Amino acid sequence: MTTSKDMWRKGTYTISTDKRFLQEDVIYGYLHEKSYWSNGIDREVVRRSIEHSAFCFGVFQGEPGAADCRQVGFARVISDCATFAYLCDVFILPEHSGGGLGKWLMEVITQYPPTSGVRRFLLATRDAHGLYAQYGFEPLAAPERYMAISRSQATLPER
Repeated sequence: MTTSKDMWRKGTYTISTDKRFLQEDVIYGYLHEKSYWSNGIDREVVRRSIEHSAFCFGVFQGEPGAADCRQVGFARVISDCATFAYLCDVFILPEHSGGGLGKWLMEVITQYPPTSGVRRFLLATRDAHGLYAQYGFEPLAAPERYMAISRSQATLPER
């Protein structure tokens, strides 16, 4: 595996935090059609979530920016880079899963200097507890302290 600033390579795959390389159609397609957590999400909500997230990690087959490069995975982190980070929208396209890309993505995210030392790093998952536990995530020590507002669809204010 080779690493450069904000870009990691393993075989024919690359992970990059450069938002310019993200393929919005791939991200929107997965989140809108295949994910259990955001099925039916509006494209503009996806666009704004990417724009305002501290870090987005794109997983690519090939060289990001090249004409033949294809995005095959994604994750984003919302963070102040000191006290709090929230990991969300993590996926590897089904045709690329099972080869360790998800584990590699989690390794990169949890060792990424801007977020590796935050005090609280949270995520929500329905079915991948075992994967995330390998990277230090554990059930909330005091879930009674946490509250949430949950909305089925974000209402975007006019810009």
